Amino acid sequence: MRGLTRRSLIPKVAVAATAVTMLALAGCSSGGSGNDAVNQNLDARGPITYVEGKDTTADRVVDKLIAQWNATHPNETVTFHEQSNDADQQHDDLVQHLQAKSSDYDVMALDVTWTAEFAAKGWLQPFKDSFALDESKLLPATVKSGTYENTLYAAPKNTNGALLFYRKDLVPTAPSTWSQMMGDCAVAKQHNIGCYAGQYANYEGLTVNTAEAINANGGSFVGPDGRTPTVNTPQAKAGLSWLVDGFKNGDIPKQAIGWQEPESQNAFTDGNLMFLRNWPNVYENANSASSKVKGKFGVAPLPGVDGPGASTLGGYNVAINVNSKHKATALDFVKYLQSAEAQKMIALSSLPPVMTAMYDDPQVIAQMPYMPELKLTLEHAVPRPVTPFYPAVSKAIRDNAFAALQGQKSVDQAISDMQAGISSATS
Repeated sequence: MRGLTRRSLIPKVAVAATAVTMLALAGCSSGGSGNDAVNQNLDARGPITYVEGKDTTADRVVDKLIAQWNATHPNETVTFHEQSNDADQQHDDLVQHLQAKSSDYDVMALDVTWTAEFAAKGWLQPFKDSFALDESKLLPATVKSGTYENTLYAAPKNTNGALLFYRKDLVPTAPSTWSQMMGDCAVAKQHNIGCYAGQYANYEGLTVNTAEAINANGGSFVGPDGRTPTVNTPQAKAGLSWLVDGFKNGDIPKQAIGWQEPESQNAFTDGNLMFLRNWPNVYENANSASSKVKGKFGVAPLPGVDGPGASTLGGYNVAINVNSKHKATALDFVKYLQSAEAQKMIALSSLPPVMTAMYDDPQVIAQMPYMPELKLTLEHAVPRPVTPFYPAVSKAIRDNAFAALQGQKSVDQAISDMQAGISSATS
């Protein structure tokens, strides 16, 4: 996945199975059991360091959040350690510090796919017992994304979900199901443009698009243990068939096999595509002066089988380093990031918040008019496979899906090989 650009909301994922990642995964243990550090420094207070990838919001919202905290906590100040804009570099930087049992990083922003890996290694302070959080006001899918083996290890901070952008001048009413959308493709053909596309190049975006199709049909990839493969089912085959059939019959343009987010966005904003699956940042670009569809498009949740589909989640969750020296302060800072005050600041910086009430806030909707549709999308969202072996699992998913989209494998064979690949990755 590409990193965040100005106001871009594309989820960032470390997908390279680097040497550091492999070392981090070696000998995974369960959720920090037996880790003495979990019970240390629980009541300790003092200055802490917050770590997050490069803040590319226009108003530098992380700086604003920390300044607000520091103004009222002079003895428990937060220092912002800003990482690079590259997700793999962020991931490996955290691994190096956590593996060394360093206490330099107290609170860390984690991509939603890293939680299981870090929790399995015993690197994260679990949010339970005296550290339990009240997540009742948050979108349930975001809470699930920070949960591993029924324990919350990473608290939702900001999220993201995919939307369907559609040409309302050609199709006045957005399709609510996949079959309705495919039925509308005749309109696209009449206007000599492509019908539907997402991101199908062989990279993390294809894992995301494949997961959305399979999850929408009731399929899954791994069991609750994060290890047992569960993808070889009729539901998963039905989901992958959506995409394979789309390429076969031309409803998905053949050139989309090489598209990532920018190429698919350009196809839509240049007026060459009727339906687009992409992230909310497309809204601003499609509404710009250079867009050929300005004023001609609408936004809706992704279509599913009988209603809204199953968007993949992006965004950041925040976790506490199990070796932090000031865990009481760290916990209070995490709670602050989930407060209404902080969530409002996050939302007004054009990052989707995790607090449900923000999606009905008039000031937020004025900033991001697609918020009601995004709320519905996030209410049906599904995290990517929660597993300590995510990079290898993602590769098994996208490699086999890519072969099926190219016609090199049947759907049945691709799903069977995907199951085998996941089994190999998690064993």
